Amino acid sequence: MSLFSGKTLLITGGTGSFGNAVLNRFLRTDIGEIRIFSRDEKKQDDMRHEFQAKMPDVADKIKFYIGDVRDLQSIKNAMHGVDYVFHAAALKQVPSCEFFPIEAVKTNILGTENLLTAAIEAGVRSVICLSTDKAAYPVNAMGTSKAMMEKVIVAKSRTVSPEQTKICCTRYGNVMCSRGSVIPLWIEQIRHGNPITITDPKMTRFIMSLEEAVDLVLFAFEHGQSGDILVQKAPACSIQTQAEAVCELFGGDKQNIKVIGIRHGEKMYETLLTNEECANAIDMGDFYRVPCDKRGLNYDKYFSEGDAERNTLTEFNSNNTELLDVEQVKAKMLELEYIREELKK
Repeated sequence: MSLFSGKTLLITGGTGSFGNAVLNRFLRTDIGEIRIFSRDEKKQDDMRHEFQAKMPDVADKIKFYIGDVRDLQSIKNAMHGVDYVFHAAALKQVPSCEFFPIEAVKTNILGTENLLTAAIEAGVRSVICLSTDKAAYPVNAMGTSKAMMEKVIVAKSRTVSPEQTKICCTRYGNVMCSRGSVIPLWIEQIRHGNPITITDPKMTRFIMSLEEAVDLVLFAFEHGQSGDILVQKAPACSIQTQAEAVCELFGGDKQNIKVIGIRHGEKMYETLLTNEECANAIDMGDFYRVPCDKRGLNYDKYFSEGDAERNTLTEFNSNNTELLDVEQVKAKMLELEYIREELKK
């Protein structure tokens, strides 16, 4: 953790699942301070008491800032003295963004613009922004707002020297057991004797743990260049497979899985890298890096100069990645502390 030794890290949307995972990972290291920036004072108070109870020796490293990424001044108030930013604040629920798309625009697009403006003005060294696979070939308001968020990030990276502020973006699949995700819902349905409800058995989704989500951000922090979009080579599974895995772990009836149909704005499969992005993607082992297009607005010269080469890699989606079976999904779930704690109940 030498990169973070004595440094100040700001996490927007810091009371969410990602912020909690970062605190659990970093708080006992030699990091100087972690600032939690969010708009919900109740969640901040809950987090404050939780970490005072379980990590009393280091809990004073956490500083809480009430504010909203929609309000530029409130971000500026929290940005003084910050070295690094992890930008996780977002509206993430697909159906709610479908019904209130302008709210998604205000938080996901304009909020990101505000965050980056404040970070650059404050001389922050590195900003890592969290996006989603729904931003690739978006069909819903949440994905569209996140796609525009990515465009804002890449465009902003062109306006500032990377030696001053490095700006990168990470793109995720589904994070298992994160707030609002489906596995905790299924566990509650089983405990109450109700059937598990799924949208479509053949629907596929990338799956990753919160620890892997933090790993991806740290990889971008250490290896990404300004303007990059970075993704993990995540496996996937069908919704049916995931539901059966939960049933087997928690004693649910696999014959009693109820199909309720696709919700507003959902896709049958998700994409982490579009076919167009694959043309320039760089394979970095467990991750792909999509570098920023550094060309300027003077396209005239490309009528006489060009590069016809492209990668043979094509679209990376949840249908053509490694598809896990029930036993593999169970093994991946059992790596999660949340699942292990729930099994004890």
